[in-house]
Amino acid sequence: MKLLRITPIAILTCALALTACANTVRGVGKDVKSTANAVEDTVNNP
Repeated sequence: MKLLRITPIAILTCALALTACANTVRGVGKDVKSTANAVEDTVNNP
């Protein structure tokens, strides 16, 4: 009986955690791209 109550909560928690991870990875990708663009601009325009 307890398992039937805990399962939906566990599934919801996992879904929220995965959503947060996806947003973090996307943000890191933007930061890396921005840094690469800044380095390229510096190299091209000393």
